[in-house]
Amino acid sequence: MNPFISVIISVYNKEAYLEQTLNSVLKQTFTNFEVIIINDGSTDNSLKAIKQFKDSRIKIIDQDNHGASHARNQGLEIAKGDYIALLDGDDFWELSFLECIVKAIKLHINQNIFTSAIAHKYDNTIVPVSYSFEMDKGIQILDYFEASQDHSILSGSSVVFKKSILNITGTFDETIKSGQDTDLWIRFGLHFPVVFINKVMVYYVYNTSSLSNTTVNLKDKSKFDKYIEEEKCNLNLKRFLDRNRFSLAILSTLNKDKSSYLFYRNSLSLENLSFKRKVLINSPRWILKIVLKLKSLKGQKTYYQT
Repeated sequence: MNPFISVIISVYNKEAYLEQTLNSVLKQTFTNFEVIIINDGSTDNSLKAIKQFKDSRIKIIDQDNHGASHARNQGLEIAKGDYIALLDGDDFWELSFLECIVKAIKLHINQNIFTSAIAHKYDNTIVPVSYSFEMDKGIQILDYFEASQDHSILSGSSVVFKKSILNITGTFDETIKSGQDTDLWIRFGLHFPVVFINKVMVYYVYNTSSLSNTTVNLKDKSKFDKYIEEEKCNLNLKRFLDRNRFSLAILSTLNKDKSSYLFYRNSLSLENLSFKRKVLINSPRWILKIVLKLKSLKGQKTYYQT
C-alpha cells in the first residue's frame, strides 16, 4: 500500500541541523508517509547523520552535487504518495503539521495545494512571518499572487501538494540555481488556489550559509521574464513579479551590476511598489548597505549582504 504523503528533503551540508529536522518529521502524529532524503553531494557528515536514523519509511538517494532543483526532481520521480510535502534540510515542523494538513485536505477535497503560516527562527528568537492579508479564519482559500504581496504563502518547507498537478505545472526548473522555488510557485498560482492554515506550524531556520543568503550572482537568479503574457492580464501576478524584480534590482545595485539593474528596473512598474521601495530602488549602493546593516542589527532576516 502506497503512503498518503511523500516527504522530500534535499540536503546539502546540513549536518548541524538534520537531527532536529528529521525528528520533526519522524515524530509526526500523522504517520502514513514516506521520507525521501536526497544527499546532494554534501562535503560534511550529512550522509552519516542521515544514516543514524533507522526508520523503514526513510529512502536515501546519495548523489553528486547537482543543485536543489535536480535533487527535488529526483525525489519527485520516485515518490509514491498521492501528495508531496517538501522540507529543507535545516528547517522543521510542529509535530502535528501533517495531521493538520491531512484534515485540511479532507475538508477541501477538491483543492490541490496546502500550506501553513511559518516563522523565522534565529539563534534565540522566533519571529512569525507577516502576511499581506487578515488571518481572521482558521483556514482560508487564497489566490497565491494576491496573498503573497508581502511574504510568499508558499515555501520549500511548508508546501504540500497533490502530485498529479505536476502534469500541468511541470517540476522544478533546473536551470535556476536560486529562486527555483518561486518559479514553481508561480506556475502553481497560475492554475490553482492555495489552502492556507492560519497557524504557525513550520520554522525556517535562519542559516547564513543557506542558498538564499549566499547566492548573489545574478546569473543564478530567475529573470521573471517567462510570464510576460500572463502578467498582462493578471494584475496580482504583475504586482508579485514586480516585488521580486525590486529585490533583484537592489541586488544588482549591491553587486555594481548596472546592466542587470536596468533590466529589472525597466521591467517593473513603480506604481506597484510602496513609497519605501520606490526610494530604495533609486538609492545608491552605500545607502542600501546601511539599510541592510541596520536590519541585521535588529536580528531580522536579510538578503544580499555583499
